[in-house]
Amino acid sequence: MKLSILFTAVLFLGSCEKAAPANNGKVTPSPVSSTVTTNVPLPVSGYEVVGRYKHDGDAFTQGLFFHGGFLYESTGQWGESTLRKVDYKSGKPIKKYDVPKDFFAEGIALVGNEIYQLTWQSGVGFVYSLDGFKLLREFRYSGQGWGLTYDGTNLYQSDGTHIIRVIDPKTYNTMRTLTVNNEDGKPLMKLNELEWVKGEIWANIWHSETIGKPNHIARINPETGKLVGWINLSGISPKDTKRDDENTMNGIAYDPEGERIFVTGKNWKNLYEIKLTNP
Repeated sequence: MKLSILFTAVLFLGSCEKAAPANNGKVTPSPVSSTVTTNVPLPVSGYEVVGRYKHDGDAFTQGLFFHGGFLYESTGQWGESTLRKVDYKSGKPIKKYDVPKDFFAEGIALVGNEIYQLTWQSGVGFVYSLDGFKLLREFRYSGQGWGLTYDGTNLYQSDGTHIIRVIDPKTYNTMRTLTVNNEDGKPLMKLNELEWVKGEIWANIWHSETIGKPNHIARINPETGKLVGWINLSGISPKDTKRDDENTMNGIAYDPEGERIFVTGKNWKNLYEIKLTNP
């Protein structure tokens, strides 16, 4: 009888311990993963060049967006990083801010009337006024900063892996993460510059030729992280891509009013306006 009572008590206490909340009651967002594989090949769009413009060949493009008829560009390299407002038709900067020399600038995104800019390895980002490029404040994050885009509510940040963080722009806290996998179920690594296009995240892949997809843009579902298609731009700028190993495509800008798409790359001498063709 005593053994039976004791055994029942132990079971009760054990079940209570398992029911206790972890992290002192705080809920940790769980990653959203796209681990489901399929034998159905993803659609691959082609392109048509509808405009070609000059681009500063000294600009190591790390981030790009279009607003109010102008391109806004973040350029990298230690001691050479900048934030620019560019007349896309001439390729000439109208306004330029020199980032402090101990930072390597990366992706940018427009949030209201403010520009958010990442840095590569410093864990520090900057917020500027749109009109005057006045430095308003800094924000912090863990890991590396690569690409950045905004959907009207949340920011999306890449860090060179297959993970995209979904971020509250007010606090810069990560609310959840997206895990992006290739068609074979393996992680799609080296996600770089990001752009929000018609409800999708478009991502450049750093050195995408290493996965057999040179100058391909990945199209990603922002809710699930699932890869939904590719854009094949492999033949768009052979002179630029052959000049140097680091002259990879790394710049997507979308004009939602004109539904125009612009692409360029690191130290490319041209900016291209393109239209997609059906897979």
